[in-house]
Amino acid sequence: MSSRVAIIGCGVIGQKRAKALGQATLVACADLNMGRAETLAKSFPGVTASSDIEGIITRPDVDVILAAATHDALAKISMRAIQAGKHVLVEKPAARSIRELDELIAVAEKGRVQVRVGFNHRYHPALQKARALVRGGELGELMFIRGRYGHGGRLGYEKEWRADPKLSGGGEMIDQGVHLIDLARWFLGDFSKVSGFAHTYFWKMPVEDNGFMMLRTAAQQTAFLHVSCTEWKNLFSFEIYGKKAKLAIEGLGGSYGVERLFFYKMLPQMGPPEMTTWEYPQEDGSWNLEFEEFLEDIRLKRTPSANLTDARAALAIVEKIGKESGYDHHA
Repeated sequence: MSSRVAIIGCGVIGQKRAKALGQATLVACADLNMGRAETLAKSFPGVTASSDIEGIITRPDVDVILAAATHDALAKISMRAIQAGKHVLVEKPAARSIRELDELIAVAEKGRVQVRVGFNHRYHPALQKARALVRGGELGELMFIRGRYGHGGRLGYEKEWRADPKLSGGGEMIDQGVHLIDLARWFLGDFSKVSGFAHTYFWKMPVEDNGFMMLRTAAQQTAFLHVSCTEWKNLFSFEIYGKKAKLAIEGLGGSYGVERLFFYKMLPQMGPPEMTTWEYPQEDGSWNLEFEEFLEDIRLKRTPSANLTDARAALAIVEKIGKESGYDHHA
């Protein structure tokens, strides 16, 4: 039987999710802004639009809740959905703080449902290919990762909800930063040593607009990451260095440029490496692949590969660097 989905939060991400449900069926959507809910529902005949979030969560004909609201509402929506016996896909960062997330984890551990966190970047084709190459031993032992991710904001950015710590839980680190952290953990594993610096250089807001991270595993593998909303020209760059080769991923499609993967293979005589390039000009299919896997998680009753534990690990890094840099939004 096809899974029946309700989307809570009908902004840009909610709309993207609605178009990427695969074999599942969208039956309802809700948003505190009724106009947004109605706009999303118009594209899907028979879908109920509502501003009654609780009513949608508890509908008996809903199997899966997709939480795509502002950060302050994510944990609350997820908790109610789990308590109502619904499977949940919650957008990153899943909560504003570790404290909020730990409360959700405690409830999830008692439930009999699957909870996935929306780290959709794992499902971009260049990153999927990179993962396969690393697992296949093509890079040899991994040494370090260098990642950069940023955008330039827009007029009025400092007045949007992301600039309000009560709604967002933080700035660029909790926004694009958790994606980079998650990808670095996906390749290198857990980080035992965390250092970095967050600062507001340009935007007049109480949250950081840049974050710099130096993360090390117990084996001294290092991730050097920088996230920024003063990038001006949108950028995604993720480089993975092994003892036998290097991978470089550039772009995510759209305003970030065509997604490409470069494989630089060291030769026995060293010198200029042998290079192979893959290009992915197609539309972003990461949302579709991620949700397909979640449907399999539900069918097989298995813990999703991107879960609340991963979200907590990313938030722990964000909070540590934030506090050390004077951005203690969760005190």
